[in-house]
Amino acid sequence: MRAARLLPVFIAGCLLASPAQADWLEGETATLQALDKITARISTLSAMIGSELSFGTLGVTVHRCAFRPPELPPEDAAFLEIVDRGHDPLALPKPVFDGWMFSSSPAVSALEHPVYDITLLSCESD
Repeated sequence: MRAARLLPVFIAGCLLASPAQADWLEGETATLQALDKITARISTLSAMIGSELSFGTLGVTVHRCAFRPPELPPEDAAFLEIVDRGHDPLALPKPVFDGWMFSSSPAVSALEHPVYDITLLSCESD
């Protein structure tokens, strides 16, 4: 009986939550900032969705990139897969990060690597 009373509340919550996806626009390019902690070299990298780029021994693939429209508070998010290839060409790449990064709060979901730091700067639609 109680479950029957909660069902309309659950359905209403699902219906109200679904327009949230309209608050995000799909990007085609992610702009990343990469830091080599040994040399203090900072690079700005641009990656198309689905392509892989290299920084040092890291391979970075951007699977998805989204940003908020101008009338909403600014935020960019990208789903990244980062592997460390190391210096041995015969070794298998070691996954070091697989998840979402956010431009406004990079510490929420950060790459933890002893030599490299990668953060999301923005997502753009070409």
